[in-house]
Amino acid sequence: MAETAKDAKPLLIKRYASRRLYNTETSDYVTLEDIAGFIRDGREVQIIDLKSGDDLTRQYLLQIIAEHESRGESVLPIDVLTDLVRSYTTSAQSVVPQFLAASFEMLREGQSKMMENFSSFPNPMASMPGFDALQRQQQAFLKSMMSGWPGAAEDSDDANQTASGDRDDLAAIKKQLAELQSKLSKL
Repeated sequence: MAETAKDAKPLLIKRYASRRLYNTETSDYVTLEDIAGFIRDGREVQIIDLKSGDDLTRQYLLQIIAEHESRGESVLPIDVLTDLVRSYTTSAQSVVPQFLAASFEMLREGQSKMMENFSSFPNPMASMPGFDALQRQQQAFLKSMMSGWPGAAEDSDDANQTASGDRDDLAAIKKQLAELQSKLSKL
């Protein structure tokens, strides 16, 4: 049975005194952008200080988020950032982590449902020339967008779904989409 991202051991990154980050799996140095890529690919990452053994994961994840936000890749609205700052000085500090975790879990589930529902709606553009190419691009985009969300492709009843199960699901979705396109073209 294939190992899922949730079952896999985290990718261990060691920070040397020179502040360079070392990937212990590939035995090479990595950047923050490399680490962000591992995470987008569904990997769990743990960053430790080689000398002290301190876990630096949170610090580096926050740095990755700050760099993306400063480059204009804003995901966090000002209101949310303000509320987060406030939560550090209020009694809300104890409930904020659970609330955020539950909110992101709902987001992941919503994205999974969106992908399921996406294939069930007839598309009036199916008869348009070049639609197939556009559809392939859209599927590739959605796949890349969803790849950063662990559990996005998982069935809620079977969290340990294998890669062949994912291919079967994709084949079923393609079949449903083809059937819908056929029905639409008959209208």
